[in-house]
Amino acid sequence: MLKNTFCHIPGVSLSRERRLWDAGIRCWDALRQARLPRGLAESLAGHIRDSFDSLENGSPSYFAERLRTNQHWRLFPDFRDSIAYLDIETTGLGYGAYITTIAVYDGKSIYHYVKNVNLSDFAKDIERYSLVVTYNGKCFDLPFIENQFGIKMRQAHIDLRYVLKSLGYRGGLKGCEKSFGIDRDQLAGVDGYFAVLLWNDFVRNKNPQALETLLAYNIQDVVNLETLLVLAYNLKLKETPFHDALRLSLPPSPRLPFQADPETINRIRMENRWQSGGFARWH
Repeated sequence: MLKNTFCHIPGVSLSRERRLWDAGIRCWDALRQARLPRGLAESLAGHIRDSFDSLENGSPSYFAERLRTNQHWRLFPDFRDSIAYLDIETTGLGYGAYITTIAVYDGKSIYHYVKNVNLSDFAKDIERYSLVVTYNGKCFDLPFIENQFGIKMRQAHIDLRYVLKSLGYRGGLKGCEKSFGIDRDQLAGVDGYFAVLLWNDFVRNKNPQALETLLAYNIQDVVNLETLLVLAYNLKLKETPFHDALRLSLPPSPRLPFQADPETINRIRMENRWQSGGFARWH
């Protein structure tokens, strides 16, 4: 889809891009060869040349900086081999809150990071990727990471919250999953507030099952991000002439390294019934 994209070029709006497609100019090569006024042709030629170079050099940031946030879906799948699906869990939102676990999935392998175990490895490991995918990471995950680790997340970023919102899907990550019929089985009903309770149970009671359930929840988030991105990508393609040619198949489900412990979930739920409202989930 990226080679069919023109709206990253200055002066080319979505409506003008549509007019180009309707006129039969549907890719960068076609635009470069089109008969246009000399000044316009020279200007466009420079942007098309830069686009080809950035794609060949594996630089999604060039496009991410020039596309609207809700158009970042176009980066996928051209940079699929360098994507990190990313999600963090924390102790909350207030002063003194910190990251407890981080899950990363690159479409092949799953990585997890735990406070006081290997959390510090994340800052170096994430440098392997040129593109990250989150849900609400623009407002939450990435600023939290940058603040805690003292780093700058320089990767291009697809925030699915904005892509899905442009398609009419709201209600947080879990709400979007339900809209697409994605079932979390034993993790149904576990949310960000419950993730805090799981961490607290692990710290206070040294309960390994609480940590395993937390990691199962965290990893389920990132695995589902890939499925949601493919679904969103296909839906966005329906707004273009390229749906039949570029439509993607759903990805296979990877083998998950951790399983939720129903006994731990039920016990914590019973102990915290009076707080069942929790606090608002931020992603």
